[in-house]
Amino acid sequence: MKRFFGFLPKPSPLRPESRVYDLKERLDWGEPALTIIDVRDRADFNESHITGAISMPADSLLATAASCFEVSRDLYIYSNTDDEAAAVAEQLREAGFSKVAIVRGGVAAWKAAGFPVEVVTVEVA
Repeated sequence: MKRFFGFLPKPSPLRPESRVYDLKERLDWGEPALTIIDVRDRADFNESHITGAISMPADSLLATAASCFEVSRDLYIYSNTDDEAAAVAEQLREAGFSKVAIVRGGVAAWKAAGFPVEVVTVEVA
């Protein structure tokens, strides 16, 4: 199958700072081999997040990242601000993760581009 699709352009490689369009291009490629991590608190994540993102609040990310991800996995991080995302990305790099990018503008930029978001609804009993 690789031979058949060899003529198609490949998506942009991971960059330390990525635009939402770069991430969407990777997702549309079909075999992204990446993980999108929302490091905001759970309430913000539930309210709205990039489709396919997982919630790993910044205060617990480092403790769980090593058991959840290979150090060579492409990780896309976003938060409420790019500065917060950059700080978390730097901590991951210092912990040995070699392919970490922040998604500039986070979920707000994702929505502004018209890309799909997910909402988690919690039923109160």
